Amino acid sequence: MNKTTKIIIAVVVVVAVIAVVAVVLAMGGKSTNSKTNLPEVSSMEDLTNLVSKVYDSITAPQIMYNVETRDIDLTDSTIVKSYTGLENGEKLEYAVVSEPMINAQAYSLIMAKVKDGVNANEVAKEMSEKIDTRKWICVTAKQLYATSSGNIVFLVMTDNEGMATVAYESFKNLAGTIGEEYERTTEDDELPPDTDTGVVFPVPQ
Repeated sequence: MNKTTKIIIAVVVVVAVIAVVAVVLAMGGKSTNSKTNLPEVSSMEDLTNLVSKVYDSITAPQIMYNVETRDIDLTDSTIVKSYTGLENGEKLEYAVVSEPMINAQAYSLIMAKVKDGVNANEVAKEMSEKIDTRKWICVTAKQLYATSSGNIVFLVMTDNEGMATVAYESFKNLAGTIGEEYERTTEDDELPPDTDTGVVFPVPQ
């Protein structure tokens, strides 16, 4: 075997090693981003059932509000923005919201499945930043948590920090692997400046 042949073989081996390493890293990265213990969601009903599993896994259900889970109409941008903070539902395949039947209670849990090719964690971040924590007008969600697992986005916000925490921890335990976590805290529950309650208080004499 001459010197030239040895050099060619060495170059081929180095290139092969680099290719193998690149493939392993790429597969590892994909696995990290997509790995989840959550069941496959193929319908709105599957997503609703996943919300139920979150509630069923809460160890202290007595501190939770009496809620109902409803589908979010992704074709209605106004509804999508009200519930998720997103401008429209273009990035989502399915979405549901779980809220109390009494509107005076500030609690909202949103779960959504993103479309193929959409980064679920980026959607979770956008929702956490844009969702209106004062949408109930007279009450405010003081604590918000959001994250993602696989192609599922999860957000919960409420005026009760303990309630938000148990719901959030339940989702994380079910998912096993999650993306970046996002948190918002509202320091006060004052009404927005332009809100007119219609109540007139007497002026002290």
